[in-house]
Amino acid sequence: MSWNTLLFMIFPYVATVVAVVVTVYRSIYRPFTVSSLSSQLLERKKLYWGSVSFHYGVVIILLMHLLALLFPKGLQLWNAVPIRLYLLEFSGLALGIWSLVGLVVLVWRRISDARVRTVTTSMDVIVLLLLLVSMISGVLTATTYRFGSTWFTAVFSPYLWSLIVLQPQPELVAPLPWIIQLHALNYFILLFVFPFSRLVHIITLPLGYLIRPWQVVIWVREARARAD
Repeated sequence: MSWNTLLFMIFPYVATVVAVVVTVYRSIYRPFTVSSLSSQLLERKKLYWGSVSFHYGVVIILLMHLLALLFPKGLQLWNAVPIRLYLLEFSGLALGIWSLVGLVVLVWRRISDARVRTVTTSMDVIVLLLLLVSMISGVLTATTYRFGSTWFTAVFSPYLWSLIVLQPQPELVAPLPWIIQLHALNYFILLFVFPFSRLVHIITLPLGYLIRPWQVVIWVREARARAD
Protein backbone atom coordinates (compact mmCIF):
# COMPACT_ATOMS: atom_id res chain seq x y z
CA MET A 1 0.00 0.00 0.00
CA SER A 2 1.39 3.40 -1.01
CA TRP A 3 1.36 6.55 1.10
CA ASN A 4 -0.83 8.19 -1.49
CA THR A 5 -3.47 5.47 -1.09
CA LEU A 6 -3.28 5.62 2.69
CA LEU A 7 -3.47 9.40 2.98
CA PHE A 8 -5.86 10.27 0.16
CA MET A 9 -8.11 7.22 -0.09
CA ILE A 10 -8.33 5.49 3.30
CA PHE A 11 -7.72 8.35 5.73
CA PRO A 12 -10.46 10.65 4.33
CA TYR A 13 -13.07 7.98 5.05
CA VAL A 14 -11.63 7.27 8.50
CA ALA A 15 -11.69 10.98 9.32
CA THR A 16 -15.28 11.33 8.10
CA VAL A 17 -16.55 8.34 10.11
CA VAL A 18 -14.78 9.51 13.26
CA ALA A 19 -16.10 13.05 12.81
CA VAL A 20 -19.70 11.88 12.41
CA VAL A 21 -19.73 9.16 15.09
CA VAL A 22 -17.94 11.13 17.81
CA THR A 23 -19.92 14.32 17.09
CA VAL A 24 -23.23 12.45 17.36
CA TYR A 25 -22.09 10.69 20.54
CA ARG A 26 -20.92 13.95 22.08
CA SER A 27 -24.14 15.74 21.13
CA ILE A 28 -26.33 13.03 22.71
CA TYR A 29 -24.36 11.93 25.76
CA ARG A 30 -22.24 15.01 26.52
CA PRO A 31 -24.31 17.92 25.18
CA PHE A 32 -22.93 20.48 27.62
CA THR A 33 -19.44 20.01 26.17
CA VAL A 34 -20.61 21.08 22.70
CA SER A 35 -19.61 24.68 23.19
CA SER A 36 -16.97 27.14 22.08
CA LEU A 37 -16.09 27.75 25.75
CA SER A 38 -15.64 31.43 25.02
CA SER A 39 -12.86 33.34 26.73
CA GLN A 40 -14.32 36.71 25.77
CA LEU A 41 -14.68 37.77 29.40
CA LEU A 42 -10.93 37.32 29.88
CA GLU A 43 -9.88 39.47 26.91
CA ARG A 44 -11.97 41.11 24.20
CA LYS A 45 -10.00 43.48 22.01
CA LYS A 46 -7.64 41.03 20.31
CA LEU A 47 -10.41 38.43 20.24
CA TYR A 48 -12.67 40.79 18.31
CA TRP A 49 -10.15 41.78 15.64
CA GLY A 50 -8.75 38.28 15.25
CA SER A 51 -12.10 36.51 15.27
CA VAL A 52 -13.80 38.82 12.77
CA SER A 53 -10.94 38.62 10.26
CA PHE A 54 -10.46 34.88 10.60
CA HIS A 55 -14.08 33.76 10.64
CA TYR A 56 -15.38 35.96 7.85
CA GLY A 57 -12.38 35.22 5.65
CA VAL A 58 -12.57 31.46 6.20
CA VAL A 59 -16.33 31.28 5.64
CA ILE A 60 -16.06 33.08 2.29
CA ILE A 61 -13.08 30.94 1.22
CA LEU A 62 -14.93 27.74 2.10
CA LEU A 63 -17.94 28.93 0.13
CA MET A 64 -15.68 29.56 -2.87
CA HIS A 65 -14.29 26.03 -2.55
CA LEU A 66 -17.81 24.65 -2.31
CA LEU A 67 -18.90 26.51 -5.44
CA ALA A 68 -15.89 25.10 -7.29
CA LEU A 69 -16.91 21.62 -6.17
CA LEU A 70 -20.60 21.95 -7.04
CA PHE A 71 -20.34 24.04 -10.19
CA PRO A 72 -16.95 23.36 -11.82
CA LYS A 73 -18.23 24.06 -15.35
CA GLY A 74 -19.69 27.38 -14.26
CA LEU A 75 -16.39 28.38 -12.67
CA GLN A 76 -14.53 27.45 -15.83
CA LEU A 77 -16.88 29.65 -17.85
CA TRP A 78 -16.30 32.52 -15.42
CA ASN A 79 -12.52 32.11 -15.70
CA ALA A 80 -12.68 32.09 -19.50
CA VAL A 81 -12.54 35.90 -19.37
CA PRO A 82 -9.06 36.93 -18.10
CA ILE A 83 -10.20 39.95 -16.06
CA ARG A 84 -12.71 37.80 -14.19
CA LEU A 85 -10.05 35.16 -13.57
CA TYR A 86 -7.64 37.77 -12.17
CA LEU A 87 -10.39 39.25 -10.01
CA LEU A 88 -11.28 35.85 -8.54
CA GLU A 89 -7.64 34.95 -7.92
CA PHE A 90 -6.89 38.30 -6.27
CA SER A 91 -10.00 38.06 -4.11
CA GLY A 92 -9.12 34.55 -2.96
CA LEU A 93 -5.56 35.53 -2.09
CA ALA A 94 -6.71 38.67 -0.25
CA LEU A 95 -9.22 36.67 1.77
CA GLY A 96 -6.57 34.08 2.59
CA ILE A 97 -4.14 36.73 3.84
CA TRP A 98 -6.93 38.45 5.80
CA SER A 99 -7.86 35.15 7.47
CA LEU A 100 -4.21 34.35 8.20
CA VAL A 101 -3.69 37.73 9.87
CA GLY A 102 -6.78 37.17 12.01
CA LEU A 103 -5.56 33.70 12.98
CA VAL A 104 -2.13 35.05 13.92
CA VAL A 105 -3.86 37.59 16.17
CA LEU A 106 -5.83 34.78 17.85
CA VAL A 107 -2.66 32.73 18.34
CA TRP A 108 -0.82 35.76 19.76
CA ARG A 109 -3.76 36.33 22.11
CA ARG A 110 -3.47 32.78 23.43
CA ILE A 111 0.27 33.19 23.96
CA SER A 112 0.47 36.73 25.32
CA ASP A 113 -2.49 36.88 27.72
CA ALA A 114 -1.83 34.93 30.91
CA ARG A 115 -5.52 34.47 31.76
CA VAL A 116 -6.36 33.16 28.29
CA ARG A 117 -3.25 30.97 28.31
CA THR A 118 -4.43 29.38 31.56
CA VAL A 119 -7.68 28.13 30.01
CA THR A 120 -6.00 26.97 26.78
CA THR A 121 -6.00 23.19 26.38
CA SER A 122 -3.67 20.91 24.44
CA MET A 123 -6.43 20.39 21.86
CA ASP A 124 -6.72 24.17 21.43
CA VAL A 125 -3.02 24.29 20.58
CA ILE A 126 -3.34 21.39 18.12
CA VAL A 127 -6.29 23.01 16.36
CA LEU A 128 -4.55 26.39 16.13
CA LEU A 129 -1.44 24.75 14.66
CA LEU A 130 -3.52 22.82 12.12
CA LEU A 131 -5.37 26.00 11.17
CA LEU A 132 -2.05 27.81 10.75
CA VAL A 133 -0.80 25.02 8.48
CA SER A 134 -4.01 25.24 6.48
CA MET A 135 -3.90 29.02 6.05
CA ILE A 136 -0.15 29.23 5.34
CA SER A 137 -0.20 26.35 2.84
CA GLY A 138 -3.27 27.88 1.20
CA VAL A 139 -1.63 31.29 0.81
CA LEU A 140 1.60 29.70 -0.47
CA THR A 141 -0.37 27.63 -2.97
CA ALA A 142 -2.19 30.73 -4.19
CA THR A 143 1.07 32.64 -4.67
CA THR A 144 3.33 29.90 -6.07
CA TYR A 145 0.82 27.87 -8.10
CA ARG A 146 -1.44 30.52 -9.51
CA PHE A 147 -4.85 30.18 -11.12
CA GLY A 148 -5.91 27.58 -8.56
CA SER A 149 -9.55 28.35 -9.27
CA THR A 150 -8.96 26.78 -12.69
CA TRP A 151 -6.90 23.74 -11.88
CA PHE A 152 -9.01 23.03 -8.76
CA THR A 153 -11.95 22.23 -11.03
CA ALA A 154 -9.79 19.91 -13.12
CA VAL A 155 -8.10 18.02 -10.28
CA PHE A 156 -9.68 18.47 -6.86
CA SER A 157 -13.32 18.61 -7.88
CA PRO A 158 -13.08 15.18 -9.61
CA TYR A 159 -11.05 13.81 -6.69
CA LEU A 160 -13.52 14.99 -4.05
CA TRP A 161 -16.47 13.73 -6.08
CA SER A 162 -14.75 10.35 -6.38
CA LEU A 163 -14.66 10.18 -2.57
CA ILE A 164 -18.30 11.24 -2.30
CA VAL A 165 -19.55 8.56 -4.72
CA LEU A 166 -17.34 5.93 -3.02
CA GLN A 167 -15.10 5.44 -6.05
CA PRO A 168 -11.91 7.09 -4.76
CA GLN A 169 -9.25 8.17 -7.22
CA PRO A 170 -6.19 9.09 -5.13
CA GLU A 171 -4.04 8.98 -8.25
CA LEU A 172 -5.44 12.41 -9.15
CA VAL A 173 -3.61 13.90 -6.18
CA ALA A 174 -0.34 11.99 -6.57
CA PRO A 175 1.28 14.30 -9.21
CA LEU A 176 0.53 17.50 -7.30
CA PRO A 177 3.31 19.49 -5.53
CA TRP A 178 3.84 18.66 -1.87
CA ILE A 179 2.48 21.98 -0.60
CA ILE A 180 -0.86 21.34 -2.32
CA GLN A 181 -0.97 17.78 -1.01
CA LEU A 182 -0.23 19.13 2.49
CA HIS A 183 -3.05 21.65 2.16
CA ALA A 184 -5.50 18.90 1.19
CA LEU A 185 -4.29 16.40 3.79
CA ASN A 186 -4.47 19.03 6.52
CA TYR A 187 -8.19 19.43 5.82
CA PHE A 188 -8.78 15.73 6.53
CA ILE A 189 -6.69 15.94 9.70
CA LEU A 190 -8.82 18.88 10.85
CA LEU A 191 -11.91 16.83 10.07
CA PHE A 192 -10.52 14.00 12.20
CA VAL A 193 -9.85 16.19 15.27
CA PHE A 194 -13.04 18.23 14.79
CA PRO A 195 -15.30 16.25 17.18
CA PHE A 196 -12.68 16.29 19.95
CA SER A 197 -12.20 20.06 19.89
CA ARG A 198 -14.08 23.31 20.44
CA LEU A 199 -14.70 23.42 16.69
CA VAL A 200 -17.66 21.12 17.28
CA HIS A 201 -19.64 24.15 18.47
CA ILE A 202 -20.28 25.12 14.83
CA ILE A 203 -23.00 22.43 14.67
CA THR A 204 -25.01 24.22 17.36
CA LEU A 205 -26.85 26.59 15.06
CA PRO A 206 -29.83 27.98 17.01
CA LEU A 207 -32.37 26.93 14.39
CA GLY A 208 -34.84 25.97 17.10
CA TYR A 209 -35.39 29.62 17.85
CA LEU A 210 -37.10 29.99 14.47
CA ILE A 211 -39.93 27.60 15.31
CA ARG A 212 -40.21 27.62 19.09
CA PRO A 213 -43.25 29.34 20.69
CA TRP A 214 -43.00 32.81 22.18
CA GLN A 215 -41.32 32.86 25.55
CA VAL A 216 -43.52 33.92 28.47
CA VAL A 217 -41.69 36.40 30.69
CA ILE A 218 -43.13 35.88 34.17
CA TRP A 219 -41.85 39.08 35.72
CA VAL A 220 -43.81 41.14 33.19
CA ARG A 221 -47.02 39.33 34.18
CA GLU A 222 -46.32 39.98 37.89
CA ALA A 223 -45.62 43.66 37.20
CA ARG A 224 -48.95 44.02 35.42
CA ALA A 225 -50.76 42.33 38.32
CA ARG A 226 -49.22 44.77 40.79
CA ALA A 227 -50.19 47.69 38.55
CA ASP A 228 -53.82 46.55 38.47
